[in-house]
Amino acid sequence: MTEQEDAEKAAALEAGRLLFAQDCRFVAAAETLDRLPPDSLPEIAFAGRSNVGKSSLVNALTGRKTLARISNTPGRTQQLNFFNLGERLLLVDLPGHGYAKVSKSQSKNWTFLVKDYLRGRVALRRVCLLVDSRHGLKDNDRELMELMDKAAVVYLVALTKTDKTKPAELEAQMAKLSAELVKHTAAFPVLFPTSALEGTGIEALRAELTMLALQR
Repeated sequence: MTEQEDAEKAAALEAGRLLFAQDCRFVAAAETLDRLPPDSLPEIAFAGRSNVGKSSLVNALTGRKTLARISNTPGRTQQLNFFNLGERLLLVDLPGHGYAKVSKSQSKNWTFLVKDYLRGRVALRRVCLLVDSRHGLKDNDRELMELMDKAAVVYLVALTKTDKTKPAELEAQMAKLSAELVKHTAAFPVLFPTSALEGTGIEALRAELTMLALQR
């Protein structure tokens, strides 16, 4: 890496640190599209299967322990939850897809809500799709990826819970995922392995999200 590249990387990390160190507060929850807040700020949405660690990652990115609600019970995020980051960005915690202890009709409603939001939200800049590093992509992850491909919604994949995955297994999982991502037109080509518990990869993800979300 050249000195210029080192400097650019350092600048990107610092920009990410400064943005995500801003005041971050819950501003709205929406169960239906007509209750979405005004789309006056760029938005980054966090999607993934139930219990993949969305709330933990949002908390780690913002350096807070209780900003987004964490639960051991899959399916506790039942709305689109919006957090205002320094009046510059909205972070959106989406209901988890996959297993949840709710009725089929409720789960179906969540699915429609998330899909309609992803297809039609003007302020949505990027989606961060979380994938458990131990399990890799599941069918409902792929369904969401295909939807975002068709809607031209650019997304990146962040692997979660890497502290629970052995290095060799993580490397194999990343190679498999990378090979699959090249088949998706809206997928960002770089994977982001993270651990909310240990802080692994958080700085790099902050930097990337800052650049992607705030670029004009």
